[in-house]
Amino acid sequence: MRVSQLITKTRKDAPADETAKNAQLLIRAGYVNKEMAGVYSFLPLGLRTLNKISQIIREEMDAIGGQELLMPSLQLPERYEATGRWDDKDVDIWFKTQLANGTTLGLGFSHEENLVPIVKNYLNSYRELPFSMYQVQWKFRNELRSKSGIMRGREFLMKDMYSFSLTQEQHDEYYEKVKQAYIKVYDRLGIGENTYYAFASGGSFSKYSHEFQTLSDVGEDTIFISREKKIAVNKEVLEDDILAELGVKREELEEVRAIEVGNIFGLGTKFSAPFDLSVTDENGTKHTVIMGCYGIGVTRVMGTIAELMSDERGLVWPKNIAPYQLHITSLGNDEAVLADADKLYESCKSAGIEVLWDDRDVSAGEKFADADLMGMPIRVVVSKKTLEGGAYEVKNRQTGEISSLDLGNLIKVLVNH
Repeated sequence: MRVSQLITKTRKDAPADETAKNAQLLIRAGYVNKEMAGVYSFLPLGLRTLNKISQIIREEMDAIGGQELLMPSLQLPERYEATGRWDDKDVDIWFKTQLANGTTLGLGFSHEENLVPIVKNYLNSYRELPFSMYQVQWKFRNELRSKSGIMRGREFLMKDMYSFSLTQEQHDEYYEKVKQAYIKVYDRLGIGENTYYAFASGGSFSKYSHEFQTLSDVGEDTIFISREKKIAVNKEVLEDDILAELGVKREELEEVRAIEVGNIFGLGTKFSAPFDLSVTDENGTKHTVIMGCYGIGVTRVMGTIAELMSDERGLVWPKNIAPYQLHITSLGNDEAVLADADKLYESCKSAGIEVLWDDRDVSAGEKFADADLMGMPIRVVVSKKTLEGGAYEVKNRQTGEISSLDLGNLIKVLVNH
């Protein structure tokens, strides 16, 4: 992509009403456009990053047998009435609407009630258990507060997966598989080192659950961690019996702020029982299916990475999710410089390297500032000086390290980067 062809532009300032660092940077860098509080459009650069995060999540869910589907946003009231989650007194985050014929529908905030009837239509035998299904889909939640940029939206992208098991043992085995898959996801996204598997409240689903919490001063949650043991406990369940189970003493724990970037719950039969989702085993015994749910807020993860992986100049994307791997900055209008930049650009594309070329007729200072703000992992300068020296100036955005490489070696480095 040539920057001159990119319809979106960088900005010096974010909207005055945008206080969250992640949204300020993403707006200024041309990744998102704020429509209203808690609602953002994802522009071409932002969508590339969002899609890459989604793809990493998909790959890890597929690796543990997850089957992807896509369910509708519009939800039927009677299904949620069956589980006690339709009335606004019970669930106060619904967005509700009406069809032209007066029928009331809801915009999905979660999809257990949609998926269980689907599974009931197709589940024929206990031998088909266990299995899991997931989607990556936009959710709608009428949040009272929405001041954390894309980390807490009223419309947001989420991966929600649901498992179906015959026995508690089956469920527990799959629960552990999901835990390990999540650890791989966060490692691949570049935040694994700062993300903790935390003991948490199960809310209305179960006594306890688990969260994946990424350390950050702007986090909404308070957790207690042991850095040495990589153990974390949410403040709301900081109890002696839990600490004993984890093998950690209260005085060993450090109080920190964190952002919840994922969660896993045991649902038991809370959603399967109302729809009579059950099977009969080889002995003729009826079993209500045991469920689990596993969520990752894709837009929240993107916002978390923007919060953590940035500096005073702008974004610093990990290579796995950056919109482009390489940002070419050609300086001046010299025909030889532009021809060399074009050669580099085409060579990178031919080698399968995702490349953004700033070919605009603007000052070097503006190009360098925009490259830092946009945050691609590698910046390459093409100028009269690099032509004379026979090598490009290559800068690593994360480390600031500058090196000189000719075309052949640069391509090799980028292909293996």
